Amino acid sequence: MEDIGVSKVKAESVNKATTAGFIIAMGIVYGDIGTSPLYTMQSLLEGQGGLEHISRVFVLGAISLIIWTLTLITTVKYVLVALRADNNNEGGIFSLYTLVRKNAKWLIVPAMIGGATLLADGALTPAVTVTSAVEGLRGIPAFYNEFGINQTPIVIITLVIIMILFLIQRFGTAIVGRLFGPVMFIWFSFIGLIGLVHLTSDWSILAAFNPYYALRLLFSPENKAGFFILGSVFLATTGAEALYSDLGHVGRGNIYISWPFVKVAILLSYMGQGAWLLKNQGATQFEGVNPFFAVVPHMIIIPAVILATLAAIIASQSLISGSFTLVSEAIRLKMLPMMRIMYPGKSIGQLYIPMVNYILLGTTSLIVLYFRTSAHMEAAYGLAITLTMLMTTLLLTYYLRQSGVNRYLVDLALIFFGLLEGSFFVASAVKFVHGGYVVVIIAMIIVFVMFIWVRSNTLMFKYVKKLNLNEYKQQLADLRADQSYDLYDHNLVYLTSRMDDEYIDRSIMYSILDRLPKRAYVYWFVHVNVTDEPYTNEYEVDLLDTDYIVRVNLYLGFRMEQNVSRYLRTIVKNLIESGRLPEQNRHYSISENRQIGGFRYVVIEERLTNNSRISTFDRFVLQTKTAIKRITATPIRWFGLQFFDVIVETAPLIPSEVHTLPINERE
Repeated sequence: MEDIGVSKVKAESVNKATTAGFIIAMGIVYGDIGTSPLYTMQSLLEGQGGLEHISRVFVLGAISLIIWTLTLITTVKYVLVALRADNNNEGGIFSLYTLVRKNAKWLIVPAMIGGATLLADGALTPAVTVTSAVEGLRGIPAFYNEFGINQTPIVIITLVIIMILFLIQRFGTAIVGRLFGPVMFIWFSFIGLIGLVHLTSDWSILAAFNPYYALRLLFSPENKAGFFILGSVFLATTGAEALYSDLGHVGRGNIYISWPFVKVAILLSYMGQGAWLLKNQGATQFEGVNPFFAVVPHMIIIPAVILATLAAIIASQSLISGSFTLVSEAIRLKMLPMMRIMYPGKSIGQLYIPMVNYILLGTTSLIVLYFRTSAHMEAAYGLAITLTMLMTTLLLTYYLRQSGVNRYLVDLALIFFGLLEGSFFVASAVKFVHGGYVVVIIAMIIVFVMFIWVRSNTLMFKYVKKLNLNEYKQQLADLRADQSYDLYDHNLVYLTSRMDDEYIDRSIMYSILDRLPKRAYVYWFVHVNVTDEPYTNEYEVDLLDTDYIVRVNLYLGFRMEQNVSRYLRTIVKNLIESGRLPEQNRHYSISENRQIGGFRYVVIEERLTNNSRISTFDRFVLQTKTAIKRITATPIRWFGLQFFDVIVETAPLIPSEVHTLPINERE
């Protein structure tokens, strides 16, 4: 196997930590989890019935639940364990699945469910965080006097912010990180400092570090929400899965050095809010107040609201960039259709998928218009992500087992985190009828598309007929020399999604010989294999003992652009220089001494015919796949052929046998 000489890329070390990486990580990774103090305590307070119904037991217990949730799930599971389960420096549930899929075929099920629910939550996160922050504008007297409780201005401002946020994605996460990183550093410093100021007024809140208070509150009659209080507590750690997904964007080292700072700031904010609640328990003048804004001094409330709005915008970025990574890996695993992927930044780890970006923009905007208020959105927030975390725990268990970790220790961890996250899921399930159904419907649609793609790939291998190239070598040689046919081009290239040694799809040979004999000097049959490694760019060739048939297997990493035309020119040059192909001198060319002939590409689109003998269900799967492919990236754009001479032909997916039908001539 040989390297392709163009666009050879080397990955940067994922373990390297830098000051710039620290700041960029602030803007990319921690937006979601970093804005949890905006609404978590407010949700807990509303579940209790307001300030007049809280007690010291409730406040210490609530803070303790948050502390240990962040510690066990975010710090232990994700930062200390999951970040080690990287696939060539890439994180996320699909990357984790790639590492363990050889253990059992059924593991694709939790991977699909986990990925779909995380993508669904990615549409809800921008809606709920930006809306909740913009609603803080009501804390500004001038805004409140002008609009009062009218929600329409809030919705309009939220939609404008969301639209700007999604439109800047095309410029790459490095630009976003440089812009958002300093803002998030200021945000964490701000919430940590404000929390510390209030903490100094009541150091007794530090008792919440004792898990006794968390367990006591769960079973205390003073907890009016009962077991379902965990649904609100879980809001504090919803960004943990996005943290894992963004591993490839910022690197493990930068997450390691930045997480302690972020966690301390978040905990100080929660404890500061807890101290304020203890001081004002039973008060009635703060009805409907958000504890986060209540701890902010009045003279800086306007800057605080503006900063909170910026932080909420950045929170959305964590899920958006994570969604791009998830979708790109799903495409590589053939769980989703091909989509155009762009690499807008200087770092190869950054990517941008226009279709995903616009689907998220549309879905998020519709959620804002449907729910309107953050309170309604929060009813659905976190439900889907609990499923994602459960699926990640299951896959992570298999990874630890195959990594040689003690089996009993792994099983114990599975039971512990399964029960912990299962409890959060059950507590969040009550949100289903209050808005959670929206996220579930979105997730089900994504799972449906994934199922169609996975099932259709299986059907293709089951039904599509293949032919051995060796059996047609002589016919190709004769056609090559038959000057009664016009020359199609020097190099005729067929791109195929299936090639097994010398066997290729029947439709390709039918196109060359039967549809219209296509005369060329060299016939190319190219198959792109996307590897588990991100930056592979290698190839292998087989000329079948000829100088006019070339079978090419391209091995491209899942981070590499599939620019087939450029790779082929390098391969042709290498084959000519090694003497395996004759020279392709061009007498007429604007390039001096051009040694590579022209190329014409053929892309065959397979269609299902009415007379194909397959089951009704299989027909539905294949027809649905065809319908979806019409709105996703075409092979021409996917393989970088939009500026080349490309012939698109249609062929029956499952050719039926040709039979003559009896018919009489009219006399």
